[in-house]
Amino acid sequence: MVLPLGQDIIAVTLYRSGHNKKSLLNPDITESGHNPSCGDDISLQLKLDGNIIKDASFTGNGCAISQASTSMMIDLIKGITIEEALNLAELFIGMIKKEIINKNELEKLEDAMVLQNISNMPARVKCAVLAWHTLKETINKIKMV
Repeated sequence: MVLPLGQDIIAVTLYRSGHNKKSLLNPDITESGHNPSCGDDISLQLKLDGNIIKDASFTGNGCAISQASTSMMIDLIKGITIEEALNLAELFIGMIKKEIINKNELEKLEDAMVLQNISNMPARVKCAVLAWHTLKETINKIKMV
């Protein structure tokens, strides 16, 4: 796998650091995500204060892209509403599908924007979007309660 210069450094750094990779004490909700294509597994944990995501973390194993994408997502969703988090998930997935290309809009993704070119590597797309789909499932479960 070869990512454009800079993307590989961010992905590998986040992967090796284990940033946001830990278990939360008494999470309000936990959702698992699995990518059967390459074996990525994550468990997303959220701590809520009303509709605000007070804290988030993940556990699991996977490739550098899935782990880095998950960590970047968590950095973005801490402290925002579940609706805002859902919008970011839709934006990220739209970016990967090449449906959203407006740079001003994509800047809302901050560091996660570096994964934009993953869309050119079909075998890695599922790795990049695993956490974001898991977040959407988590939010859908929260809304049903």
